[in-house]
Amino acid sequence: MNIDFESMSLKELRDLQKAVGRQIDGFEAKKKEQAMAAIQQAAEEHGFSLKELFVEGKAAKATVAAKYANPENSSETWTGRGRQPRWVKGHLDAGGSVDDLLIK
Repeated sequence: MNIDFESMSLKELRDLQKAVGRQIDGFEAKKKEQAMAAIQQAAEEHGFSLKELFVEGKAAKATVAAKYANPENSSETWTGRGRQPRWVKGHLDAGGSVDDLLIK
């Protein structure tokens, strides 16, 4: 297929771009539908439904073990992720190191 883009007007080029976009979207939707049908058939061949294989909703977040503990109150811990707790900031502001707070 040879298209002479140089001879096309800007409107024609934009119309062509829109048409190609619609064709791509339709192609992707068709392929997705085919894939879902194949997945459903495979699940049924193994005696399952899609609902049994795919849990709806969000997956539970994995918990992360605490890496640091407050030396003055061992019930206060921090994983090292996210915002630093006040007790970590206070320790660092006093000249301490985060390594001092590592759980051993």
